[in-house]
Amino acid sequence: MKLRLGMIGGGQGAFIGGIHRMAAALDGLYELTAGAFSSDAEKSRATGVLLNLAPGRVYASFEEMITQEKLRPEAERVQVISIVTPNHLHFAPAKMALQNGFHVILDKPMTFSLAEAKQLKEIATASGRKLCLTHTYTGYPMVKEARQLIANNIFGPIRKAYVEYPQGWLSAFEEGTDNKQAAWRTDPARSGIAGAMGDIGTHAFNLLEYVTGLQVERLCADINTVVPGRRLDDDGAVLLRLTGGASGVLVATQVAAGEENNVRIRAYGDKGGLEWQQADANTLQVKWLDKPTEIHRAGTGYVSSFAQHNSRTPAGHPEGYLEAFANIYRNFALTLQAEMAGQTASSEALDFPGLEEGIRGMAFIENVIASGQADTKWTEFTV
Repeated sequence: MKLRLGMIGGGQGAFIGGIHRMAAALDGLYELTAGAFSSDAEKSRATGVLLNLAPGRVYASFEEMITQEKLRPEAERVQVISIVTPNHLHFAPAKMALQNGFHVILDKPMTFSLAEAKQLKEIATASGRKLCLTHTYTGYPMVKEARQLIANNIFGPIRKAYVEYPQGWLSAFEEGTDNKQAAWRTDPARSGIAGAMGDIGTHAFNLLEYVTGLQVERLCADINTVVPGRRLDDDGAVLLRLTGGASGVLVATQVAAGEENNVRIRAYGDKGGLEWQQADANTLQVKWLDKPTEIHRAGTGYVSSFAQHNSRTPAGHPEGYLEAFANIYRNFALTLQAEMAGQTASSEALDFPGLEEGIRGMAFIENVIASGQADTKWTEFTV
């Protein structure tokens, strides 16, 4: 049976709302049933019409949606609420949804601040409801394969890791135009204390910790605001010290003119290493000290159960960003459905980002900005 899904945010003209809806629809495990798509009641209504929702299930505010949906019979009300608003509007609807008995899917970063993230974890734990965080890049089959290869210790202990997320779309003062995405992402009141490091740096950080299985313990950050007039960082590089003695480098920039979204990660042990990049998402390069590089491909029979579970097509048929996004939605749905049936979900289904990743992401933002503003070389990573 499909899970009934409600959405907060994601009205007409909102980029990420459409992505979430496509991801939720891909495997047929959700049915979009209700929504409060905009703080403007007319815009919310118009979006509901476009999505063919019943007029009585389209609301003028998230408060109205949560309150009214809870009053509906259990067999009719939404079960999961997806929140796709700007950062400053994550905490309040997530808190209200959890406290009223709804599971939550939340766009990253989890909240506006680390303090809010910690509070949200307490609320979720007390509610008994689950929260899923959409760190998209962990949904790729070959990212999951990379994680499994490192977990199986085939390269030996990881010594060095590099992760980068280059973009160029903010190379000019786009927030001075009618670009709504640029306007809120560079606004401290809506985005938080970080710009590029909060928007894409958190993705890079999450990808690094997910693939290597290691955690950042110390960091040294160089944070820059390149474009004149911009109020938040648009470029940065971070040296990392990881558990087990490994070191790493993280680069996140939105002023690399001509770059799109080619997220890339490399990790090396004493026997070899691996490399993955979004521009060729079906390929994982496995490199060896004493023999030729191997090319591992998604959709093949030799990859791990985690990679197979998150692949939909035979080898040679590219799967990309939407499928990776959908994998997170699907794994969350499979976990909830197993729980409703009194069963335990598989390890593959349980592999989605959640509260802990959200808290560490917010800690990354606050530690990176503090390090970038400090005179000391190294800063302890505190959560």
